[in-house]
Amino acid sequence: MGNVFIHKTAEVDQEAEIGSGSKIWNQAQVREGAKIGEQCIISKNVYVDENVTIGNRVKIQNNVNIYHGVTLEDDVFLGPSMTFTNDMYPRAFNEKWQISKTLVKKGASIGANATIRCGITIGEYAMVGAGSVVTKNVRSHALVVGNPARQIGWVCRCGCKLDESGQCHACNESYDLKEFI
Repeated sequence: MGNVFIHKTAEVDQEAEIGSGSKIWNQAQVREGAKIGEQCIISKNVYVDENVTIGNRVKIQNNVNIYHGVTLEDDVFLGPSMTFTNDMYPRAFNEKWQISKTLVKKGASIGANATIRCGITIGEYAMVGAGSVVTKNVRSHALVVGNPARQIGWVCRCGCKLDESGQCHACNESYDLKEFI
């Protein structure tokens, strides 16, 4: 855990692995068995459950909950107050939780206050709009919004929306949209 910053009010279990250059801010909690990569930012009041895996250069904004069964690949962005679920049929009296795994692939971004249902995959460089409720898999580079979330377009690696021909007017990158389908 070289060159790691942990705020004095953060609670980080000694069995958690924190990569070099990562910062864990005030009132965050990182549970046992969690693995956080290098150069990550875990903002105020973030909860990282046991055995969660977080890649490198991941940025997690305030008030995010990442529950057991979630894996975040490199360069993922999680907006303020978004959350994941991890059991399809939760009951307070059920002692046999069935964790459904969720995967957020490299470079994907999830907007503020979004909810991600367990058991799905969010593809590389996909973008989930603020307040969306994601109930099914999201394709790579897809832009999804709403409740339930539905695809309304495609986004570039830089995050800007692609036009109908697959061109990004922000960075001039061009994509063959057939590759995403």
